[in-house]
Amino acid sequence: MNAKNSFVRETNLLGRTLAGGAALATLCALPLWAAEPPKITLDAKPLDRSSVAASYSPLIKRVGPCVVNISSTQTIRERSWTHPFLDDPTLRRFFGDRLPSPQRPQTRRSKTLGSGVIVTEDGYLLTNNHVVEGADKVEVTLPDGKTTYTARVVGRDPQTEVAVLKIEAKGLPSLPLADSDQLEVGDVVIAIGNPFGLGQTVTSGIISAVGRSGFRMVDYEDWIQTDAAINPGNSGGALVDTQGRLIGLNTFIVSESGGNQGVGFAIPVNIARSVLERLVTDGKVARGFLGVSLQPVTAALAKEFKLPAEAGALVSSVSPDSPAERAGMKDGDVVVELNGKPVSDMRHFRLMVSQTAPKTKVTMKVLREGKSVSLTATLGELPTNLAANTPEAPEAVASSPLDGLALKDLSAEVRRQLDAPDSIKGALVTAVPDDSPASTAGLAVGDIIIEVNRTPVADAASAASLARKAGDKHLLLRIWSAGGSGEGGTRYVVLEDTKP
Repeated sequence: MNAKNSFVRETNLLGRTLAGGAALATLCALPLWAAEPPKITLDAKPLDRSSVAASYSPLIKRVGPCVVNISSTQTIRERSWTHPFLDDPTLRRFFGDRLPSPQRPQTRRSKTLGSGVIVTEDGYLLTNNHVVEGADKVEVTLPDGKTTYTARVVGRDPQTEVAVLKIEAKGLPSLPLADSDQLEVGDVVIAIGNPFGLGQTVTSGIISAVGRSGFRMVDYEDWIQTDAAINPGNSGGALVDTQGRLIGLNTFIVSESGGNQGVGFAIPVNIARSVLERLVTDGKVARGFLGVSLQPVTAALAKEFKLPAEAGALVSSVSPDSPAERAGMKDGDVVVELNGKPVSDMRHFRLMVSQTAPKTKVTMKVLREGKSVSLTATLGELPTNLAANTPEAPEAVASSPLDGLALKDLSAEVRRQLDAPDSIKGALVTAVPDDSPASTAGLAVGDIIIEVNRTPVADAASAASLARKAGDKHLLLRIWSAGGSGEGGTRYVVLEDTKP
């Protein structure tokens, strides 16, 4: 176990978690997709918060049979040479039998224990992706400890850490699904799972926070934080409310010791339900695509864009011929509503779009130059190359004015080196003094200033001229930066002069 704040995932008494990359066996092959969505029970009524039960025993008797133990196994083949250099094909070509022979392949069995939740009477289950990732065989054992089924992996979604299983059975007890968007901090919750392989175990606590993110464990983060005891083996188990409805899938803990320290995290059931329905009906998770680059709204940007609050998602650029461009969205728009629901921040908006099916028509409310504008877009499908490890835009930081930066015109050679498109015009940053406000703000050599106070920049001289004409203690810059994958992106930065 690593030191402070290490993330503890699935462990068990028999071995380490499954190694990635192994092909799934026949039992984990893609199924023939159902024509209709799974017959889940959705109970979206608000939670009754008027009373606190003296005992949860009646609730556990009703909910417990729906939470199962999951055992997944994988055969790992290991092959090593007596010396790593002897594996070089060129050496073996010239020296052949004079080189030592490789060792015989070794095989070992790796086993993972976890938990899962039955959500339909005909055997669909939800669990965590890492519980079944790479498995040759998955077995589901009911709480009676005797009834075991071989499960089929319907599909996995590593981007949300959700997996869907199917067992061939009828008339199973199943959990109704609540609306996790209605959760509030302080709600009493109960965690049920299989910690340390001990068998079904129940713990209770409250919701400590909602909408947690920033762990970078998955692409779409919206974690429920709880102090209900969660330990290795609880992964994929149920987090339920006091009405016995599933509100989340327990996933990981933050711990110094490797055991529970009251900081556990669960996937909201609305995310899990979306993945379940798409995997069962379509065989894949197709996500909505708008075609914008986003960045957080900071206090400085909120002031500059005349926003009533430090909320919403700031559009730093709109992709050509994208659903956003066709809807009339512009650079500098701040999205504050999607389909009538408030957008709290950039992460929230990205999640909301991803959970909306492609070809869906959506309405958006944006703030543009202090005025409210309504837009309607038909979402596309998120391209595969953008669906994984999509980086978030860097956060803008308040700073000092433009003075101190060294600027020059863009030459054809520099444009080639930065792989900057012909449409990008502006002033190239060639030097940023150490410990300067501009450096603190995140400006770097190679950045291109394309706007000053929303006015396009043609060259270095125009950038300096626009900065001088502004005569203010702050400037709003729009910057283009080359991306690590060869694709550049834009962002807004506010530079403020804090000197008297």
